[in-house]
Amino acid sequence: MGRRSEYVYLELRDAICCIGQKVNLAGVITEFGVPRKSKGTDYFCSMKIMDTSYHAPGLSVNIFAENMQKLPHVKSTGDVIYLHRVVMKSIEGNVYAAFEKRFSSFALFELESSGMGEPYQISSNFHSTVHDKKLITQLRTCLVDHQFDTGANQLFVLLREIKVGQPLDLICKIICVWEFPEDRWMLFVWDGTDTPPISLPMKPDEVENPIPLLLEPLPLPRDVLCTFPRVGTVLRVIIDKELGPKVQGSGQWVKLRNITCEVRSGLWRGIFSPSSQLRFLSNEDKAVISLERFYMERLSSQVDRMPLWSFPWPSRITDTGCELRFSTLMDVLTHSKVTHRFKCVVRVVAVYPCRAEMFRSIVTHMYRIRLTLEDPTARIHAFVCDEDGVEFFEGYPPADVLTSKMNKLLGIAEGGGKDFRNPPWVQLCIKSYYLDKKDVWATRHYRIFGTKLVG
Repeated sequence: MGRRSEYVYLELRDAICCIGQKVNLAGVITEFGVPRKSKGTDYFCSMKIMDTSYHAPGLSVNIFAENMQKLPHVKSTGDVIYLHRVVMKSIEGNVYAAFEKRFSSFALFELESSGMGEPYQISSNFHSTVHDKKLITQLRTCLVDHQFDTGANQLFVLLREIKVGQPLDLICKIICVWEFPEDRWMLFVWDGTDTPPISLPMKPDEVENPIPLLLEPLPLPRDVLCTFPRVGTVLRVIIDKELGPKVQGSGQWVKLRNITCEVRSGLWRGIFSPSSQLRFLSNEDKAVISLERFYMERLSSQVDRMPLWSFPWPSRITDTGCELRFSTLMDVLTHSKVTHRFKCVVRVVAVYPCRAEMFRSIVTHMYRIRLTLEDPTARIHAFVCDEDGVEFFEGYPPADVLTSKMNKLLGIAEGGGKDFRNPPWVQLCIKSYYLDKKDVWATRHYRIFGTKLVG
């Protein structure tokens, strides 16, 4: 196999029977992972490939190199890769191709190139063969006839199914990748479903331990936030500082393997550990198509825009008089107008001040409280003030009645005896306004209107 004319490519179905042998392979890339540092001194990436003889789930290829630059930098799923002198191996019955940096080589070709095209990346010791032109045409024909289903054929969970501490695989879309101060990186991912609501401490203390609106140390710029989907949870995933700069894929569908989820301040976050993997998926993947269709159905339906966890209908402890279409809190945050009116289905997770005797100003005797609202898309503060407060509480009931009303809204059981609470989903009318005409967006606030707390 030392001379170019002797390079012969095996079909993948034949290669998987050649354990321990060096083979030449050519395939269409159906998945590829983010390059990263191995446990030793090398760098590593993995991918899956298929050809006309071997489709889903594809053959795994593990590639090691001395540095990041020598690894394949795949532009897109569906691109073609040639692999020379890779070794077929098997671990616990799982067959894969191992790229040995001492003698293996590769070349990458773009999916959309016409004819043979030129490779957009080759390893230093790669040599073309007399079979290349015919073979790459066959592979592209194979791609046209094939429906990607690498995600749909493997077990994965949706964001609505996640559990604390349980390793899981997610198929999701990268909304953005962001670096925060102190070299902290966060991956924002979404699949169109809603994460489960979290039980909260029984006694919310907004003085000593206020509930935060965000997990990230600083709010994202408004232009970035406006790219977020309006329905479905965007999960924050903590990634290490070495991986962060390498994940360039906003808008790209991926498979996150072996990540775990935890709860911080009543909000879900994912943890990308050294054993986790990120693999890019095609937009034609069956799982991707299904999730995109589900999202579009939710967007077009008034009922489905409500949190999935509020079905069959929100609690009746509030009554709204505004005739508005349902919006999510992400709709509220990203609306193009500074001042607008919305009707949302939310949970009230905190109130400030905490004691009913302090709900009214000692100077004006008018209501002045702040509610922390959440739905699967976001958290915001919204004020209950002045005449809107009178409507909300139906007048000026005594402190014990106010306390009883707020306890129902906050999910606090009568008589106590529980460590956690689950606030009910309720309808609220919300309007946005600004405090400073010279800087309307920076001084934008929200308040409750047109709503009665009747429970």
